[in-house]
Amino acid sequence: MLKKGSKLRSILTGSCPRCQKESMYSDRNPLHLTKVLKMNENCSHCGLRYQIEPSFFYGAMYVSYGLNVAVGIAAFIVSFVFFKTSVEESFLIIVATLILLFPFVLRLSRNLYINMFVSYDPEAAKK
Repeated sequence: MLKKGSKLRSILTGSCPRCQKESMYSDRNPLHLTKVLKMNENCSHCGLRYQIEPSFFYGAMYVSYGLNVAVGIAAFIVSFVFFKTSVEESFLIIVATLILLFPFVLRLSRNLYINMFVSYDPEAAKK
């Protein structure tokens, strides 16, 4: 389903966007909250420096904001429309959903952001 070279593969797996051979994160499990933002400096396979410039991932905050808005709207629609909860209960469900999905959204936003600037390079994948 996720063939090598697709942006979707790199985004969903958190692998290097250039060669897709290794994870960008030192700990692949986003549920280890103390290490959720701990990234390798470079890809050991193709040498891509993940922190492209100082404070590069500050831009990922904007992506994270958009993802959190989408998650909040989805949680509201599911709870209010499908389960017929009150507005107050829906609000609590939105907050709980955002708290539970925080580490996943955080990593996904970083993955999306770096994939906006770095493309797959089949030559780097062969090295």
